[in-house]
Amino acid sequence: MATATQLKALIQSHAERDDARFFAVAMQVAALEARQGHGTVAEELRSLIDAAKSRAPSTAPLRRTPLGPVAHDLADLLSFTTPSTKLVDMTLADEVRDRLERVLREQRQAYRLRERGLGPRRKILLMGPPGSGKTMTAAALAGELTLPLVTVVLEGLITKFLGEIAAKLRIIFEAMNHTSGVYLFDEFDAIGRQRAATNDVGEIRRVLSSFLLLLEKDASPGLIVAATNNPSLLDPALFRRFDDVIEYQPPTKELIRALMENRLATFPTEALDWARVVGAASGLSSADVVRSCEDAAKAMVLANEAAITTRAILTAFEERRPRADRS
Repeated sequence: MATATQLKALIQSHAERDDARFFAVAMQVAALEARQGHGTVAEELRSLIDAAKSRAPSTAPLRRTPLGPVAHDLADLLSFTTPSTKLVDMTLADEVRDRLERVLREQRQAYRLRERGLGPRRKILLMGPPGSGKTMTAAALAGELTLPLVTVVLEGLITKFLGEIAAKLRIIFEAMNHTSGVYLFDEFDAIGRQRAATNDVGEIRRVLSSFLLLLEKDASPGLIVAATNNPSLLDPALFRRFDDVIEYQPPTKELIRALMENRLATFPTEALDWARVVGAASGLSSADVVRSCEDAAKAMVLANEAAITTRAILTAFEERRPRADRS
């Protein structure tokens, strides 16, 4: 039997005359019946859906909208969330922010570009050290465009049965045609390693070749965002398949101070020795700087202190460093 979520989605899509969503949810119901052992009911539902599709007016365009939690068959491969993060919530280098805003501008005015035979940027590669904001960027893009963030679950994709990976990639790319969203391939080097790597095996090379072909042919409505901490491991052929390659650098002194001021905005910071604390943050990632500020703020609150002290910040920075790097 259909779940309450599926029933609501069926009614809503019917009311909105959203045939694409209606048929997709109906197929989810059929799949659920099959998994519960109701093979006859599942087959009858599929036949009804196929017949309804064949009668649907060919002139009526199918809308592509988020399916979110009803995509049960993809639960092992895709994780759906609805971020509220916006680009304004992030402290970024000016060049990175400008390029991300260009992606958003092209997405929001895609219709104007298509009128002239052009397409918006929609395949983005983010490169940079851990904690530089790549994953949060994907969430911010989804939040800005009011789309779900659909994260590819590596544990479900990368299995010991290498022959299954290419097939699962095809399923993911097929889902992109039916479910609008920002699709995030995090830790992308797990898929995109160089085909010439000496410790590689033939099947992994075939997986990469399949991904390259799927990425090149993809014309789905959403965004594809790949993120990697290790761009040197990526196959060179990947870079030209993306519309934009955006590189994140370790935070500069100016960015460190901006991160700190943003996170400590609700605390008095006049007594901080800014030169000292900014210098002490050298070598930390943006995420570590933010978390250190949070650690210092919590320590001050629990100690009934009103203001953040230089000592508290320095202690938090030191605790965030790997033990081998501590002075």
